[in-house]
Amino acid sequence: MASLIEAIALKRKMFFEHDGAPYLCLDVEVSTPTARGGQTLVRVKMRNLITRAVFDRTFKAGEKFKDPDLAVVPASFLYAGSDGYHFMDQDTFETLTLGPDMVGEDRLLLAENLAVQIQKFSGNPIGLQLPPHVELAVARTEPGSRGDTASGNVTKPATLDTGLEIRVPLFIKEGEKVRVNTETREFAGRA
Repeated sequence: MASLIEAIALKRKMFFEHDGAPYLCLDVEVSTPTARGGQTLVRVKMRNLITRAVFDRTFKAGEKFKDPDLAVVPASFLYAGSDGYHFMDQDTFETLTLGPDMVGEDRLLLAENLAVQIQKFSGNPIGLQLPPHVELAVARTEPGSRGDTASGNVTKPATLDTGLEIRVPLFIKEGEKVRVNTETREFAGRA
């Protein structure tokens, strides 16, 4: 039998199943009663991994949740098509397709053959985990002007080959590869 998780034992970044759907615990706050006989309540900020909805729920400390049937499989990005984004499972070599709603703004960080992690719930793909950094080529940027650094303006806008717009240092030129932090979507160095 699958292990059960008590509400009082929930921690940040923990996965649990509630009402037949997988959730990620984003934040948890335990409130203990001041009066005798009061119940300890656990307020959880949680994200539904299928719909991506984020909301707060309050549970009694003794409520139990199932451990979700989640699997994370290594995959590589193949291409984007009209029906979604296609990835190859590195274990089984089958093609996994994620819809545009599942990928969201992460589509701007997808480069060909990028190694990612795909989350599966009960065997169906439900989400995408990117590596900490991705390497992308600069498609367009203005040349750095001499004297810009004197005014404190040491970065300039650049559009990458995926369409993502970031700020890069003045010495970066078109065609160069740069590393982008996938959490903050900021310049993280030359590739």
